[in-house]
Amino acid sequence: MERKHIGWKQKVQRWARVFAGLAGLGILLLGGCAVGPNYKRPPLDSPAGYRSESAAATNSFGDLPWWEVFHDEKLKGLIRVALTNNYDVRIAAARVVQAQAMVAEARSQFLPQVNYEAALGRGRNVGASGTLSPGSGSGQAFAGSIGAAWELDLFGRIRRLTESARAQFFATEEARRFVTISLVAQVAQNYFQLLALDRELSIAKEATNSFGESLKIFDERLKGGVASKLETSSAEALLDSAAATIPDLERQIEQTENQLGVLLGQNPGRIIREGAVLEKQELPEVPAGLPSTLLERRPDIRQAEQLLRSANALLGVAEANFFPRLSLSGLIGQVSPELATITAGSAFAWQAAASLTGPLFHGGQLKAQYQEAKAAREQAVLQYQQTVLYAFQEVANALIARQKLAAARAQQERAVAAYQEAAKIALERYRQGQSSYYEVLQEQQLLFPAETTLAQTQLNQLTAIVQLYRALGGGWNNTDAK
Repeated sequence: MERKHIGWKQKVQRWARVFAGLAGLGILLLGGCAVGPNYKRPPLDSPAGYRSESAAATNSFGDLPWWEVFHDEKLKGLIRVALTNNYDVRIAAARVVQAQAMVAEARSQFLPQVNYEAALGRGRNVGASGTLSPGSGSGQAFAGSIGAAWELDLFGRIRRLTESARAQFFATEEARRFVTISLVAQVAQNYFQLLALDRELSIAKEATNSFGESLKIFDERLKGGVASKLETSSAEALLDSAAATIPDLERQIEQTENQLGVLLGQNPGRIIREGAVLEKQELPEVPAGLPSTLLERRPDIRQAEQLLRSANALLGVAEANFFPRLSLSGLIGQVSPELATITAGSAFAWQAAASLTGPLFHGGQLKAQYQEAKAAREQAVLQYQQTVLYAFQEVANALIARQKLAAARAQQERAVAAYQEAAKIALERYRQGQSSYYEVLQEQQLLFPAETTLAQTQLNQLTAIVQLYRALGGGWNNTDAK
């Protein structure tokens, strides 16, 4: 029995040496070059600077983390909650994990695939493997084996598949970053929208109260015979118009709160913001940086380039399909019609083989697949170039919006100040009996819409800053909550 056991070990070692020799040959062959084009970034016509920017700076507003851009503590708290609970961010993170597993799946083809098999059967005129065996009569058969198969990547088909899967993984990672940056921008824009609506509601209530007081005064003067019906009718119309805006503003506030709640991954509800006012929001300095750095910072551009890299690798896969595939296979096991023979180690079986397969005639299938992959790569090139062009446009638009809105805000602030002064003078003239209260009403009628316009301009200016931060790929490498 011991001698049989030693013989079994020698056979296993001999078989292992044979397969190891074939494997060593495969490793040497793996050093061959992969067919298909190696990736090169397509040419881009990058401008030297952004339009509407007076002087290009090397540093960029987009390099700042979001917690250094926004100084409102309530807004920072909302962003932290959103980055943790938002469903789009969580879905994007799950896609990254999925893509990572796909890379591991593609890389596994580099290694031998080892399987085991065991069989026990009884029949007539069949062998242990289930093949016909005339004249063997009836009986039983036992078989157990371990087999291995390995495709040698002679022409880089597996390498290109792995390269494509890896690029897809990086693309999903960039997509996750883009979702995160977009989420930060959406939360900030909705928060500023709430503050602007709060300010407009406050203006509407002030206007309603003011016009209400005017109506009381005119009613009393009308009863005393010192005012006309024109004054009371005008005051009543202005009062009703101002009061009518309040329910609509309250509707917008609640809907914006609900939208912000969804971004936070919470049920719709009230957003706590006591003490936060639109006028106190700080506006940071915003150097855009060099356009060339945008290619390395903005996640959607980086994602488009990774998708292009993946399409380029798949073209190599399509080209490798024209070439033969070399595979190694091996088997070691026991086969016997008697179970006792297997356990004794005297029914040893082994096999080592190499196979070469390649296409001869596929009716144009492989050529069509190659043309399809080539067209897909061309689409990816154009998509990448278009993404870059749109990115430059978004930055330029945000820069001009910031510049022009700053000028508009300065003008509107002066207009509001002038209207406030006019209303103050009209009221003083009325108290001194130098004018009618109708003149006061006229000035108030001009003041309150001007204040609402100023609030909208302040909101648009803040929104332009947020859009510029997003367009620059803001905080692309600092997206985790602090």
